[in-house]
Amino acid sequence: MSQIPTQEKNNTLIPILIIAGLFFIFGFVTWINGALIPFMKTINELTSAQSLLVASASYISFVVMALPASYILSKIGYKKGMSVGLFIMGVGALVFIPAAEARTYWVFLAGIFIQGAGMTLLQTASNPYITILGPIDSAAKRIAIMGIANKVAGALGSLIFGAILLSGIDEINEKLNTVSDVEKAQLLDNMADSVVMPYIIMAVVLFVLGILIRKAPLPQVEAEPIEEAKDGAVSKTSIFQFPHLWLGVLTLFMYVGVEVIAGDTIIAYGISLGFPAADAKFFTTFTLLAMVLTYALGVFLIPKYITQALALRASAVIGIVFSFCIVFTTGFTSVLFVAALGMANALVWPAVWPLTLKGLGKFTKTASALLIMAISGGAIIPPLYGKLVDGNKAEYLAQGMNEALATATASTKGYWILLPCYIIILYYAIAGHKLGLKKK
Repeated sequence: MSQIPTQEKNNTLIPILIIAGLFFIFGFVTWINGALIPFMKTINELTSAQSLLVASASYISFVVMALPASYILSKIGYKKGMSVGLFIMGVGALVFIPAAEARTYWVFLAGIFIQGAGMTLLQTASNPYITILGPIDSAAKRIAIMGIANKVAGALGSLIFGAILLSGIDEINEKLNTVSDVEKAQLLDNMADSVVMPYIIMAVVLFVLGILIRKAPLPQVEAEPIEEAKDGAVSKTSIFQFPHLWLGVLTLFMYVGVEVIAGDTIIAYGISLGFPAADAKFFTTFTLLAMVLTYALGVFLIPKYITQALALRASAVIGIVFSFCIVFTTGFTSVLFVAALGMANALVWPAVWPLTLKGLGKFTKTASALLIMAISGGAIIPPLYGKLVDGNKAEYLAQGMNEALATATASTKGYWILLPCYIIILYYAIAGHKLGLKKK
């Protein structure tokens, strides 16, 4: 049991709601990448791989900032750390203003990276906090509630920013091939300006929330201590003595990669298959709604009917099956299977955290920072998908296939990258989470 004072055990509702609010915020900010990727691809005239650097800039910040975030939290505490994280995200939103004015891709990426740094601080505090706020065996239920807040916000963000950023993008893409260089620059400048007001509003909201979180009633919680060694055995003295932790980090790395692919590539994938942007802008919402429904199922089932490990095994198997379905179907059916990956992905994060943090005691904060660093899977695996798409497309064009068919076929075949990721998740669910832990 988490070491929460007795008088506070029945008062976790308000802290849970506050943390859910934070998950809502970084869900909103994270999942607008699905709309930003095709938007950036057009205004900066990028390849598929280059446009997916939007995801890389966001998620690579978790590698760079996770350990510094852990240090910051040890110095100023959870509450102030969350406040600082919100302020940093606000600064990142403001960077979009000069980026739009200059229509310079690296400045956009800088703004996204800064927002990611703020989210790293928030995530490094909020994920272990909600994990140890109650019994470890029901942690997946609490994290699933956080996931609902996160993905509902993501669906809203995707719809709102999809409507703002992708309005008229099909017509603009067609015009770009026929207009003069001066007219092209004017069209792209006007399109780039559409991000200014939404990000000003976002910055204001983040700054206000950063101030409000300082007054939030968040109790102090600590992880349960490591079980004392018996029979003369040597107790754990290093984080490197927990193999299940390192496998958990690898599992989370793979998971975030496939989650980002499912949410951030689906709009561009729909467009590559010939769907108009006006329709494709809703596709990320399909993925997120699938996740929300599965989160709700997890809240109901865990731990009363199924264990966290069983939920993880089922998720991995569903992911493997749907990966095959994406590649071997076409058109809207294939798009629906990409969206259905939300079902496979939803309970992975809620299950991996408690399975990985179990038995870590005083090493919990460092382990949490390592798990946050694993979010970098979202920076590395999606661009690999983009590379596969670009490489396959070039090969199909060389074989004489027309561009539209080459683009569609290459985009579909790129989803083979999902398969090894789900296989690693399945291994952790079956055996990896038990390595190095005492059998009861």
